[in-house]
Amino acid sequence: MKSSSLARPLCSSLVFLAVLWSEISAEDWPCWRGPNRNGISTETELLVDWPAAGPPILWKENVGTGFASVVISAGRAFTIGNRDNTDTVYCLDADTGEVRWKHSYESPLNDKFFEGGPTSTPTVDGDVVYTLSQAGDLFCFDVASGEVRWSKNIAEETQVRVPGWGFGGSPVVHGDMLLLAVGETGTAVDKRTGELLWSSADKDAGYATPLLLQRQDKWLALIASGGFYHAIDLATGQEQWRYRWLTRFGCNAADPILSGDTVFISSGYNRGSALLRLTDGDPEEIWKSKEYQNQFSSSILIDGYLYGIDGDTTGERRFKCVELATGNIQWSEEGLGSGALIAAGRRLIILSEAGELVLADASPTEFKQLAKASVLTGKCWTAPALANGRVYCRSADGDVVCVDLRK
Repeated sequence: MKSSSLARPLCSSLVFLAVLWSEISAEDWPCWRGPNRNGISTETELLVDWPAAGPPILWKENVGTGFASVVISAGRAFTIGNRDNTDTVYCLDADTGEVRWKHSYESPLNDKFFEGGPTSTPTVDGDVVYTLSQAGDLFCFDVASGEVRWSKNIAEETQVRVPGWGFGGSPVVHGDMLLLAVGETGTAVDKRTGELLWSSADKDAGYATPLLLQRQDKWLALIASGGFYHAIDLATGQEQWRYRWLTRFGCNAADPILSGDTVFISSGYNRGSALLRLTDGDPEEIWKSKEYQNQFSSSILIDGYLYGIDGDTTGERRFKCVELATGNIQWSEEGLGSGALIAAGRRLIILSEAGELVLADASPTEFKQLAKASVLTGKCWTAPALANGRVYCRSADGDVVCVDLRK
């Protein structure tokens, strides 16, 4: 009897510790590319041994055509879709998929060579969420109620052109500033009021999200345009340097990746990739190659190796591992199409173009698939999101699923 009495509180304590550890190891995904803006979550306790039918799908909702990813904060999931030339911003319950609120406004589908719809992902910052449409409609919403705190068309205010596929970079918060890939070298507004702080030339913006970096106590943003990568002083909007990177159609869409004093860039359309070393002046080119081309799906960097999709949607596509320091291809895998990926610790979470969710180890020696299951139908180009043990996936047609990978 004595041992049984001791066992009950011991078991209760172990259950409490397990729940506590699960909560500690979980995290939200409040913006494009996650909490650290590198596509990598610190969550590691994910289900690896999937049932034959695949992991549980907790809910499914349709939000309209588009390629905006999902962001998750404090039990809410946000994304954007388009129906009948009308964009709708959705706030869904992250646990059930129930619509908590939504806000619609007129916006063209802009289906130029693809399905169209929003391509920029919402950004949550505390009690507000920011969204940017293809046409430049910029909103600040209250996350709880959906009330519009402020809004404007940033393209009209700054008198800059809308690029061919619309604005695609997601809003980036830095202090009291909201940074946007609008104009050749970006635009900044006061995040509290929307007041314009600085803007740039009326030339085509790129489609990547600005990358923040710090150099000699100064905050910079690396911003893609139609023909260059630009380093911009965040405080003033002044250009510090530019690196020429001409791409067919001016389509620089995959995000640059920072590693120490180097930056990796990559584009499709036979452009390739390069590794640049940051200096006190113009960057130095370490290597350049056409063997690895991210058309729009950004790579993931883990332990000195890049993992991502090489090739354009109209040609041969392969999933590759590349050594960052040299550009050497480590291995190449077929079958994922123009998919997209994120990571959890050292595990890759890949959504294939055909809607298969794949879990794999990040290994520089071989493609190590751990699990695979079909979770969506139709075209899937959008990067998934991971929050609190659940993966949120989206198709071009607007189907969003919440896949439970909690152990």
